[in-house]
Amino acid sequence: PAPIVGTFYRKPSPEADNFVEVGSQVSEGQVLCIIEAMKVMNEIKAEKSGKITAILVDEGTPVQYGDALFRIS
Repeated sequence: PAPIVGTFYRKPSPEADNFVEVGSQVSEGQVLCIIEAMKVMNEIKAEKSGKITAILVDEGTPVQYGDALFRIS
């Protein structure tokens, strides 16, 4: 879930690749996305290891506390 209010970004910069895709294997602590809040880029890390089964937020979408961002199984 989103730990802060801000704007969701799937990649570190416009020309970069997305941090993860559906089907990506991730490790606990791996960066999944960035949430920009008041011009500060906050890396959001996986709370557990597993496989990304869904990305629930579109690029550039505002998110708020508790919003689900990804499904990891």
